[in-house]
Amino acid sequence: MAVVTDPQSPARTDPPASPDGGRRRIVAMTIWAVAFVAAWLGIGLPTDPAYAFVWIWAGTIAWNSDRPWRSHLRFARDWVPVVLLLAAYNLSRGFADNGATPHAMELIVADRFMFGWVTGGEVPTIWLQQHLYHPQLQWYDIAASWVYFSHFVVALAAAAVLWLRDRHRWAAYMRRWGFLCAAGLATYFIYPAAPPWWAAQNGLLTEVARISTRGWKAFGMHGAGNVLNAGQIASNPVAAMPSLHTAWALFVVLFFLHTTRRRWWPLLLAYPLAMTFTLVYSGEHYVIDVLVGWMYVGLTFLVVGLAERGWAALRARRAGSAPAAAEPPPEKITGPDGTAGPPEPTSDRPASGQPAPVGTGTSDQPAVPADR
Repeated sequence: MAVVTDPQSPARTDPPASPDGGRRRIVAMTIWAVAFVAAWLGIGLPTDPAYAFVWIWAGTIAWNSDRPWRSHLRFARDWVPVVLLLAAYNLSRGFADNGATPHAMELIVADRFMFGWVTGGEVPTIWLQQHLYHPQLQWYDIAASWVYFSHFVVALAAAAVLWLRDRHRWAAYMRRWGFLCAAGLATYFIYPAAPPWWAAQNGLLTEVARISTRGWKAFGMHGAGNVLNAGQIASNPVAAMPSLHTAWALFVVLFFLHTTRRRWWPLLLAYPLAMTFTLVYSGEHYVIDVLVGWMYVGLTFLVVGLAERGWAALRARRAGSAPAAAEPPPEKITGPDGTAGPPEPTSDRPASGQPAPVGTGTSDQPAVPADR
């Protein structure tokens, strides 16, 4: 009987059912949520990669509070390279303009060409603000601020859930996400481009209000966006092409779309569309930035998917050729006349000319005593 054993899968890291009915998890997650809200109101939203990582890691510890510490340290080990990559991405993006004037007019012309027949010759950002922007907060201003903030949370939170449930898919997710970020960063250096609010400040457009974070005022949370607002002030204005805000939103949706029931597809696909509206309405991006970002998402899935399939095929060829190369050639058996013959079959029949031992025999003859 052959016994087939599966190798231990590194993907499943979710904890077993808690014997106390999950009360420990509820208490731990409640403590985490209270601490998160307190830090949010006192410090600001976790938009910095290192700051966001601390809260995500604390959330996984609270969710798996019955796990040993080596499991939580494994999360830190896997995620430290990701955090360092994002930190390097944020720092290097500030040098993308290299002191040169960023591109702006080409983006204005592109948006006017695509939508000027609807907007009366204006770029969509100006047209939306002319029709929707008011000094008093509107409900869509609040929704836009939440959607804008989700850019800094959704992609990382989805990665954390994948790490907890299936580390193999988590690795596939991070390979694609890393490629997408690297492609966007390379474009910032090759083609530094400025958003609509920058064009308005430099006289290329009429007045554009940068209103992506004004929705927090509706809740009296003036300090909720402190970190986000500080990041906007210090950010380099040339990181507009492509729009990684919408690229990340579409990337997360497409990665999980094939494993989601079709009745939920419209809700999922509404997320990148809501992000697109938010960025264009708030003066952060042109529509052409969004379309190029979506194109980068498709390119990411294509290139990384082909690379993974090529690597898998290469490993399969190596695995298939290794046993054949290691296997020794069959031993040549020569007959009495010195000519080569087929290998002699393995048998317990005695050699020719020698008596069979007592008590032995072949499979088709009974044993014969030696003195007979």
